[in-house]
Amino acid sequence: MSYRWLLLLCLLFPLSAMASSVQATLDRTDVHLGETVTLNLRIDGAVNASTPDLSALDGDFEVLGTSTNSALSIDNGRPTAQVIIGIALRPKHIGNLQIPALTVAGSSSAPLALHVSPPDSSVMTESHKDVFLETAAEPTHVYVGQQLLYTVRLFFDVNLNGGTLPDPHVDGADLHQLGGDANYESERNGKRYHVVERHYAVIPHHAGSLTIPSVEFQGEAADSANPNDPSGLLGQGGLFGNSTPISADSAPVDIQVQAAPANWGGTTWLPARALALGVEGWPSDDKLRVGQPINLRISVQATGLAVDALPEPSLPAIDGATVYPDRPVDTAHDDGQWLIGRRERSFAIFPQHTGTLTIPAMTLTWFDVQSGQKQVATLPARTLTVLPAANGAPATPSSASQVAMALASSTTVNSGGTVAKQNVLSPVGPSTPWRWIAMASLGLWVFSAVAFLWMRRRKPAYISSAVPDSTESAQKLRHVFLAAARGNDPVSQARSLLAWARAERPGLQNLGQLSAALASGSQQAAIEQLQRQQYASVATGNAIDLVAAFSHGFVWRQESKHGDDSPLPPLYPFKLD
Repeated sequence: MSYRWLLLLCLLFPLSAMASSVQATLDRTDVHLGETVTLNLRIDGAVNASTPDLSALDGDFEVLGTSTNSALSIDNGRPTAQVIIGIALRPKHIGNLQIPALTVAGSSSAPLALHVSPPDSSVMTESHKDVFLETAAEPTHVYVGQQLLYTVRLFFDVNLNGGTLPDPHVDGADLHQLGGDANYESERNGKRYHVVERHYAVIPHHAGSLTIPSVEFQGEAADSANPNDPSGLLGQGGLFGNSTPISADSAPVDIQVQAAPANWGGTTWLPARALALGVEGWPSDDKLRVGQPINLRISVQATGLAVDALPEPSLPAIDGATVYPDRPVDTAHDDGQWLIGRRERSFAIFPQHTGTLTIPAMTLTWFDVQSGQKQVATLPARTLTVLPAANGAPATPSSASQVAMALASSTTVNSGGTVAKQNVLSPVGPSTPWRWIAMASLGLWVFSAVAFLWMRRRKPAYISSAVPDSTESAQKLRHVFLAAARGNDPVSQARSLLAWARAERPGLQNLGQLSAALASGSQQAAIEQLQRQQYASVATGNAIDLVAAFSHGFVWRQESKHGDDSPLPPLYPFKLD
């Protein structure tokens, strides 16, 4: 487990330098008096955060409890951190209330509005019970493919020995649980309850009426008294721990689902709360050389959409350049209320002649469910200056290995689900046949190199990128790499490092996949710098201590092992004495 702490320490410094931003959201914007509402403060770019001063809420709200959840992850070699502080609030009076700006992690959130209606008579009836369920959907009118937030709250004032609260089964919709359960206390009609709150993302497939069926809780309550022990001296549940079965169910929730607007057109229907296009990898001075690849990473990220609903990023045909696309990389998470899907794809672009190279503008049309308006996300066109090739290098990639190394600068493992049915961005043009030609050339080159090495029967200066023979052990390949690491040939270093890694993990295809499979931040940084040196037209001047980074072997990322996933997860909302 020590490698995880090492990775965390490696990430703490860059994360501490990141600017934190705070976003405040409410799980509901319209509640009845006596109900609770959860205020979520999401802090991006922070590894920890303290609960802010909540005294500004005292006039209109009762603070029932707080919870903090933090997440630290690596996205394509870049560390990302997020902290979510949940605050359970109960309004003190009806009317239009305002949650003021709160300061946390050095930043302030935006004020929020909450409408509080008179008490609901049906809820008042339920609140006299020992155990009851409340459910709510926000919003109740949605479009096809739009995510809605479904919230389940279990109220109880008995001692539970255990219980199950299964996920609802919704026909005609996808359902995903968001975050973990929130636990707090709430008072109803002078009676104090323990509350377990759970959030779900529901995405309807078809227009019409959608019903989220009743959710049923099944549990056992410890007897408060034992007939053989009227004084209660034997403790709760008596000497033999008697318990009584209890249950509660919620009312069904009806959702009205509207079809996409008739005038939407032929582009992919993308109903989201927010959507943005991004691109990384531009040269700092907007200059490159003939035959020198530029590696662009184009991404599309949306809030309120699952990742498999997003189109694959793509480039149109580029005049004067050859484009080699990589496979898309999908990531998905949530902020406790809304799904956040991200799809990223890398492109190696080789300029073919001097002059200028224009990367055309890219657009993506989507529907803003908050404003009800069609929106267009845009990446503007960008023109680069192409200089002559350095040292008389050829104008196009001279070998398939150069193309493979260019694509290796990004992760190629696709962690997502189904590819979007329609791609709104223009597909890559005539570069596709060249990729197959490059792969065939690479195979011939590998065969020739292996035959040559077999005939020489001596240790080579470097190992080719072919899969090593079964008679070669990982230990031998390790020695070959360490010998190359002490030299100054980045191509040999990259090949021998990949050959060594593939002896331990045969499924690795390039350095990008190797970096994604490692848990060591220092090893990932060494690989990234090694890739940069491969493409530099002149020496970068930044030496890489590859020997120090890999002298003790690879620090592989461990696969998480899930236990028995039961459709009826056990619920233990509080600690039993």
